[in-house]
Amino acid sequence: MAIIGNIIKGIIHASDIISTSNNVVEEQKAVLKSLLSTAENTKFGKHYKFGHILNSGNIEKEFKNIVPFSDYDQITTNWWQNVQKGEENITWPNSPDYFALSSGTTGKTSKRIPVTDDMVKAIRNAGIQQVLALKNFDLPADFFEKEIMMLGSSTDLEEYNNALEGEISGISASNIPFWFQNYYKPGKEIAQIADWDTRVQRIAEKASDWDIGALSGIPSWMELMLKKVIDYNGLKNIHEIWPNLQVYTSGGVAFGPYEKSFNALLGKPITVIDTYLASEGFIAFQQRPETDAMKLVTDNGIYFEFVPFNPDYIKPDGSLVQNAPSLTIAEVKLNQDYVLILSSVAGAWRYLIGDTIEFTDIERAEIKITGRTKFFLNTVGSQLSVNKLNDAVQHLEKQFNIEIQEYTLCANRINDDFYHCWYLGTESNINNTELAQELDRFLTEANKNYKVARSKALEGVKVTTVMPSVFHEWSGSNKKKGGQVKMERVMGQERFAEWEDFVINNS
Repeated sequence: MAIIGNIIKGIIHASDIISTSNNVVEEQKAVLKSLLSTAENTKFGKHYKFGHILNSGNIEKEFKNIVPFSDYDQITTNWWQNVQKGEENITWPNSPDYFALSSGTTGKTSKRIPVTDDMVKAIRNAGIQQVLALKNFDLPADFFEKEIMMLGSSTDLEEYNNALEGEISGISASNIPFWFQNYYKPGKEIAQIADWDTRVQRIAEKASDWDIGALSGIPSWMELMLKKVIDYNGLKNIHEIWPNLQVYTSGGVAFGPYEKSFNALLGKPITVIDTYLASEGFIAFQQRPETDAMKLVTDNGIYFEFVPFNPDYIKPDGSLVQNAPSLTIAEVKLNQDYVLILSSVAGAWRYLIGDTIEFTDIERAEIKITGRTKFFLNTVGSQLSVNKLNDAVQHLEKQFNIEIQEYTLCANRINDDFYHCWYLGTESNINNTELAQELDRFLTEANKNYKVARSKALEGVKVTTVMPSVFHEWSGSNKKKGGQVKMERVMGQERFAEWEDFVINNS
């Protein structure tokens, strides 16, 4: 009998008894007031008159009237460069213990995002909330006695101006509480290995020693790790070595495009739970099995605002115009794309994280990530967000019975005509012309703006298939393998030219 598992499961289910009512509007008001009060005497707080905002009749309104939007480049130029130099009390009291390195999905230069002690605690608290939400997934008691494979970036953090820096997954793993150490795999020693291929090799060698019940990590890199374990140990599927694997906590990108190829590595179905952990904080997690939408963490150190995703509000570089309207969580509507803005205990203020979301349930504060402000494909008026592109790729998988593990595309000018040029990562041998025709047909029927674009400036669709490994090597050559690294879905023409040269030299 799973005695410990039954105790843990009982505690999780008892959380219903002690939890307070969930009023996300009031929670967000309380978070904003706490943020402003804590940072009132920082240089940022004094400059933007946080004391005045706190004493105003409408804190939310006065806050957005006084404090400007910032993306990473803007807040770093004006404020965070001083934080990075080790100065204290700039945008948050004292100085951060960590910096999260993030190149995101574009560019080779890492961003250096402050991660304060308060943010570390907030991430941990959000993780506990997610664990408590497992009561909704009807998992057996013995699940809570199994080990968890957390596949992130290396925990071997580097020193930087009296702080430590690394990717957020490595920072989070290095702060795992003592009581969780026995459950955590691959363990401290392997997690510190900086080289991705070496780390995955060690995981494959040790896999038979572990009883893994859950996986956590970005889908593309999780797939590669599972394939390595399967190949090294001569298995047909991962359940032959980890028979008690029941849960996969996905994150970083939408799981949908990876679902078919991921399931092919399993011996039986498992529960997939989506999460939204970014370098800027733990933003949302899936709290119930009836939906794959995620609940915003509205009571834990992050205040959210939402800018309607209108091309008039977005600059060519993906940043916002300063007069773009922002809404509170009390003002949003269903099924509308919003640019996500956050202020946090890491000293981010009205910060453009770069993601777009939509609400699927406002009362529960449940959202889906719909894309990136930089990845919105609108060069010729087609208005395709990443979730629409994902839908098209999943349609191809079903239509042709193939697995497409990665993709990218560009609205590319060829002889004065615009084409949507797709690259699909698949091991299947299939006619590119047929794929292009089906992509075009699906998008024309599914999206009225795309249909209009096809009748005007958009000449057509071109598809090139390459091995999925080309995508992985591209990510490795531009940044590094594993961790928070994600493939860019939409490229500009200059970046796309680099990509095509890489494909020619690596196919």
